[in-house]
Amino acid sequence: MEELKKKQILVVGLARTGLAVANFLRQQGASVTLTDCLSETDLGSAVEAARALGCALALGEHPEEVFTKADLIVVSPGVPLNLPPLQAARSIGVPIIGELELASGHLKSPIVAISGTNGKTTTTALVGDMLERSGRSVFVGGNIGNPVLNVLQDKETPEVMVVEVSSFQLDTMWSFHPQIAVLLNISADHLDRYDSFDSYVASKCRLFANQTENDIAIVPADDPSVTTSCEIRGRLLRFSRTASMAAAHIQGNHLVCRVEQAPDQRYHLGRWQLQGRHNQENLLAAVLAATCTGAVPEAIQQTIQSFKPLPHRLELFHVWRGIRFYNDSKATNVDSVVRSLESFNAPVVLIAGGRDKEGSYAPLAVPIRKRVKLLVLVGEARFRLAKELGQLTHTIVVDTLEAAVPVAVDAAVPGDVVLLSPACSSFDLYENYQARGDHFRSLVTGLTAGGRQGVM
Repeated sequence: MEELKKKQILVVGLARTGLAVANFLRQQGASVTLTDCLSETDLGSAVEAARALGCALALGEHPEEVFTKADLIVVSPGVPLNLPPLQAARSIGVPIIGELELASGHLKSPIVAISGTNGKTTTTALVGDMLERSGRSVFVGGNIGNPVLNVLQDKETPEVMVVEVSSFQLDTMWSFHPQIAVLLNISADHLDRYDSFDSYVASKCRLFANQTENDIAIVPADDPSVTTSCEIRGRLLRFSRTASMAAAHIQGNHLVCRVEQAPDQRYHLGRWQLQGRHNQENLLAAVLAATCTGAVPEAIQQTIQSFKPLPHRLELFHVWRGIRFYNDSKATNVDSVVRSLESFNAPVVLIAGGRDKEGSYAPLAVPIRKRVKLLVLVGEARFRLAKELGQLTHTIVVDTLEAAVPVAVDAAVPGDVVLLSPACSSFDLYENYQARGDHFRSLVTGLTAGGRQGVM
């Protein structure tokens, strides 16, 4: 902590993580400047919170001089590392780290770190719930919305930390050392931020960089991007829906977990509420991680029976006239939408689109042909999506969700599914995927209120 005192530190990004970083640094006696490309008006109450901490502010732009004069720069996860002022600071030797790296040198609890292209938040929440039901004191945070630095503000040190970790956080990580590292999957994503898919894979593999042979690495048995690309030093545990030799796998209506020489633990899946094969994979990884961290079988079974889908993740939020409505706004990449479509046998009216992340939409071809009766496209990427996918099924292009929802409702009949699963980020029209999902829910419930028939 002493090394931070009186340092000139720049925090880039004035959101929840940025404020948590600024608060921590001010407590250590650092001089802090916060910068954000948004204006004071756009940032709202965050500006007053920053001023209350005694921070200097550079808002509406990123002045190069505040970057090059800093002793240390701490970037929030959403900040591109190729920003010109960051490159200028890097060229003169200014260290650039993220919140996770800033916290890592001060953390005393063992860490379960969970990453992957899809399923991170659900798996993190599952592991946290299993450990809490086992009577452990647990911090659940990271990219899930609770900055890791918050644990250093607590009076009591948790017995274990369960941390969701994004690729953006891993890009600014050097010493972060999880005792249990879980990499759920890797598929093309964020190619608007990375030079290539290989660069994105390398970022994800950094999760294991500081592990030793005394640590545990949990990976999918069936994902070659993980097993062939990552250098893993820790004890390897694999999970698979189908491979019975994996440490955790599905056998009929049971999940089987075997760790070390202990007897197999069998968990009944009859009351598991999350839809889709991908959520079974998330559960397999969670059971392995929780078991290795000391969760008891009774607690794990309780979580399996009671855990509900998280908001915006294949969330069934409304049933009207036999039509089911699902909010899957968190599906911001192609692989996530593929997984969601594969969860349904019923005909699907799919609403997709948003800000293009510059990956290939080709993997959507087969599930769209097989399951989608109508494709409704919105947002900045709508014309590219229409060009690449529009010939696969009946397709309608509109500008916004306000226009898309009546079209989708009018096309659906009893037994159908109306699914918002965008395959794109939300930043063309919304602050984040939560705002997009909330808007979709409100549009659907408003249109169907009082038994009205949806009309165009």
